[in-house]
Amino acid sequence: MKKQIANRDDISFLVHQFYTKIRADKEIGFYFNTIIQDWDAHLEKLTDFWETNLFAVRKYKGNPHAAHNEVDEHFDEKITVNEFGIWLNHWAQTLDEYFEGENVETLKRRARKMSTFLYMSMFQHRQKESEV
Repeated sequence: MKKQIANRDDISFLVHQFYTKIRADKEIGFYFNTIIQDWDAHLEKLTDFWETNLFAVRKYKGNPHAAHNEVDEHFDEKITVNEFGIWLNHWAQTLDEYFEGENVETLKRRARKMSTFLYMSMFQHRQKESEV
């Protein structure tokens, strides 16, 4: 029987397992490995993000839209829905590999929504930049 996601330790475990897969991915790993200099700090920030997202604990401080827009600019606006799809597949697989229950489905649903919003934000940012 798999574990329910019940606390920060579970979120931290999830984030660490997930990003181990992302970093090793041949198609999208280089985006992350190029940009992220301090993985420990980044994983802590992402744990804060998902803990805030799932448990409404106010720990995360940041602007994911601005951060992803900067990454997209760094890579000459080459990030596509394909990269987001790969990211989402790893997220769902990692959740299913280690956990079960309502919070798993909630995190899958929120990641899908978040990826849509982030990609649309990048797309809109590209449009604004091309108008300048």
